[in-house]
Amino acid sequence: MKLWVKVAIFCGILLLTFSAVITVFPAGNVVNKFTCTYQGKPLYGRVKFVESFQDIKVKVVTTSPDLRVKMVTYPTTRCGEWAIVEFLPSLKVQFVETLPDIEIQFVEDNPGV
Repeated sequence: MKLWVKVAIFCGILLLTFSAVITVFPAGNVVNKFTCTYQGKPLYGRVKFVESFQDIKVKVVTTSPDLRVKMVTYPTTRCGEWAIVEFLPSLKVQFVETLPDIEIQFVEDNPGV
């Protein structure tokens, strides 16, 4: 077999391998729109703001957020509604300016993904 045929076959196999890896391991910054979670953590409910040992790092933006957040004072299970607590949070959030897991926007109406 000619060398260029072997190289073409090798490149094809390599391309298929990389495309399979990308399919199995998608990008990390994915908010599950159906369950309103990020890596298994709920993006609603009891939230505590922390400086370390966070579940998720967020950056506050004004346009094109991954999640629209409404602050509430009551217990909630609606996507994007956060009740701020000090004890027993379901989600610990750290605010960052660089390398966030997701970007959020604070809103008064229509929270969610």
